[in-house]
Amino acid sequence: MVAQVTKRAKAHRTYALADGTIVPGVTTVLQVLNKPALVRWANRLGLAGIDSTKYVDDKAAIGELAHQMIADYLRGEKTDTSEYSKVQIDQAENALLSFFEWEKSNQIEPIFIEEPIVSETWKFGGTVDCFGKVNNKLTLLDFKTSASIFPEMKIQVAAYCILLAETQYCHPEDVTILRIGRTPDEGFEVHPVNHLHKRKELFCHCLAIYHLQKELK
Repeated sequence: MVAQVTKRAKAHRTYALADGTIVPGVTTVLQVLNKPALVRWANRLGLAGIDSTKYVDDKAAIGELAHQMIADYLRGEKTDTSEYSKVQIDQAENALLSFFEWEKSNQIEPIFIEEPIVSETWKFGGTVDCFGKVNNKLTLLDFKTSASIFPEMKIQVAAYCILLAETQYCHPEDVTILRIGRTPDEGFEVHPVNHLHKRKELFCHCLAIYHLQKELK
């Protein structure tokens, strides 16, 4: 079902069932996955003398702002950038310009944007970036401001499909990740997500592991 969420911070939401029970979000559940690429990346930063925590925080802020700019654009609203540095704003605007270039050859009719949904059946929640018609096909769009697409991102959008199954928009015809670079060298990529059934199954296994780990703490 489409549900209300409690915001603790811009980048974090708390999801709850109809009876008030708090449930995990998709990204929290996926933390059970091993991410070797992330470890290698952090090691490279360390060898270069870069504090990975500060680097991640900065990139996360740019990604958050870029997401907000795209969402506000689709809603016809103006984005408040007062909490961001000029460099962060410039890089987020680079991502927005890349999105504009893609939009020139694609017709988007949003049904909802940044919609929080909670599954009463599976007891987890997530926020869908954009769901609507893209070139007259019902499409789930997920925006990633990153230099690469990682396997867990595909599992994440499959989890969103599980959530959509409990709404009136239960069967998107297309599920696509738009990888939007923050700088020109990071590029832009349209990535259709396939094998959704298997990726949904993977997520359900992650959800089971998440709950088992909580029970053992």
